[in-house]
Amino acid sequence: MGLIDIIFPKTCLGCGRSNKYICDSCIGKVDFSKQVCIECERPAIDGVTHIKCRKKRSLDGAVSLWVYEKVVRKAILKLKYNFAYEIAKEFSGLASELLLKKFTALPKEGILTTIPLHWLRENWRGFNQSEEMGKLIAANMGWKYAPDILVRKRHGVPQTELTGKERKSKIKGIFEFNDFYSQLTTHLPAQAGSSRLVLFDDVWTTGSTLKEAAKVLKRRGAGEVWGLTIAG
Repeated sequence: MGLIDIIFPKTCLGCGRSNKYICDSCIGKVDFSKQVCIECERPAIDGVTHIKCRKKRSLDGAVSLWVYEKVVRKAILKLKYNFAYEIAKEFSGLASELLLKKFTALPKEGILTTIPLHWLRENWRGFNQSEEMGKLIAANMGWKYAPDILVRKRHGVPQTELTGKERKSKIKGIFEFNDFYSQLTTHLPAQAGSSRLVLFDDVWTTGSTLKEAAKVLKRRGAGEVWGLTIAG
């Protein structure tokens, strides 16, 4: 047992037992998210965007794994505000296992990138929880990992504190492309899948953040962009 385990002993955030933060019993009690088209929010197999709903710069699909409730909600809140790296590791393992078992439409090859935090918020939290989970999920799924393709231009009120209408208006123009990558095929791996991106975030509420980020990526050459979140 290490010092960190003595100071912060591992107990399940749901039941208070076990030597994990998310035990098998508690995660088994959380419903899986129903997959919907991100544009019309009607049921869609594997979260694939309906053909009739697709726009030039829309997401090709979006997957959310669990309903934002019970131990999943508690763990995500701990990630956001309690700087818990170990929870990120557990979430990543559970998410990767579920993705490999249940979802076939996601790109087999490609690059995972994350929704960026503004540097002020990242400095306050000490880390970007989406980057921590995204790096591990990418490794498990066989995707390349490039966390900094997008840059957040301004700091704002957390999305969870806004109404749906406010989220949509506040998110417009908040991201820009990192010019280090020039066009997506310039610096990213020159192999099949290099223009396929998986855009990762922790929670899907209205989908506004994922949609806005996808627009920026497609403007700069992404051929296929998927959204992926832990909960929604």
